[in-house]
Amino acid sequence: MNEIFKKQVWEITKLVPKGRVTSYGAIAKAVGYPNHSRHVGKAMGGCPKGVPAHRVISSSGTLSVPEFQEKLEAEGITVENFRIKNFKNLFWNPLEEL
Repeated sequence: MNEIFKKQVWEITKLVPKGRVTSYGAIAKAVGYPNHSRHVGKAMGGCPKGVPAHRVISSSGTLSVPEFQEKLEAEGITVENFRIKNFKNLFWNPLEEL
């Protein structure tokens, strides 16, 4: 995974609005690599401080990083059993909303 890919992932992630979530797959599609959601996850692992990694979750609405629950709840997102409640309503699709 190269630095350009990581930076593209981080730039898209910075655009996810507060109180909304997106998926690793949606970010992968937005940067032109539709089958690379795992690479997006890896890029999020070492992202800079200003990147809201907590807003990127699995496409099933499940938190990949349980520690992100607190940050999401602080933004008004309800999390039950590590799943986002109203996931479909809160989902931000960069391909449609940018």
